[in-house]
Amino acid sequence: MGKIVITGAAGFIGSCLAGKLNNKGFTDLILVDDFNRPEKEKNHRNKAFLEKVPRDHFFEWLKNNAGNVELIFHIGARTDTTESDRSVLDALNLNYSKLVWEWCSGHHVPLIYASSAATYGTGELGYSDDHDLVPRLKPLNPYGESKNEFDKWVLANDQCPPFWAGMKFFNVYGPNEYHKGRMASVVYHAYHQIRQSGRLKLFRSHRPDYKDGGQKRDFIYVKDVVDVLFFLMKRGTASGLYNLGTGQARTFTDLAGAVFGAMDIPENIEFIDTPEDIRDKYQYFTEAKIDKLRSAGFDNPFYSLEEGVEEYVFEFLRDDRYF
Repeated sequence: MGKIVITGAAGFIGSCLAGKLNNKGFTDLILVDDFNRPEKEKNHRNKAFLEKVPRDHFFEWLKNNAGNVELIFHIGARTDTTESDRSVLDALNLNYSKLVWEWCSGHHVPLIYASSAATYGTGELGYSDDHDLVPRLKPLNPYGESKNEFDKWVLANDQCPPFWAGMKFFNVYGPNEYHKGRMASVVYHAYHQIRQSGRLKLFRSHRPDYKDGGQKRDFIYVKDVVDVLFFLMKRGTASGLYNLGTGQARTFTDLAGAVFGAMDIPENIEFIDTPEDIRDKYQYFTEAKIDKLRSAGFDNPFYSLEEGVEEYVFEFLRDDRYF
């Protein structure tokens, strides 16, 4: 097999994917990212790979290595959902992705890329990865819009890689997210809040149909995410957009209970008002419809929230370990 490229390889999901591939015996990896951020260095320090390529030099590298690339995982993106500078999102999430797609199409190289459940907005149209839904989706922030614009562009494109999959990641948590700051998962923040204060603050509900802490998300452990990515690499099933969540929404109080339980600390939850500036953009419910992924042949069970949180706390968070 030729070289496997991972963009965003110093980031959360990209570095876990590199670890998964290493565990499966794949070491001919080309890691692409902005490698100038020291807080991300431990994500890729112990990975086996052929070469690290700076993000800005990637297309030059592709020119010189066109015959040797087996597949590209395009995971790299600006993932800050509070980013308001559309020029940054256009450059990194839209235009860069178009260049990757066009290269893969022209060189007949399979492409698996990161889309996002942020494309679904408030979920008023549901959470189906049906292609007909994409033009009508109304994301709540510029990040979600940039991801949906690329999905729309892909679906309107006649020139395609021999196999492609756009993965709509739901709420991913797990090791190697230490560098993400406020954009790290609720599990990560809950663990550190509880460790420091013995209690956890959750947003109060501002809707009568949801109890405080009863807001629901589809939380998925990063090990399940990379299992699916590996499956798609090996199987090359039908091309298209795929939801990547567990298909089982869970409440924030469920999550809190799982973290307190894993830490063996009595539950102590304080509810605070959702900040005014995000209140009208706050999602009360997300749940991946995963029929398409299941019908493609991925039949592994997913970690339950309790199982994923327990492993994350015991094997990674307690000792700041990396995957």
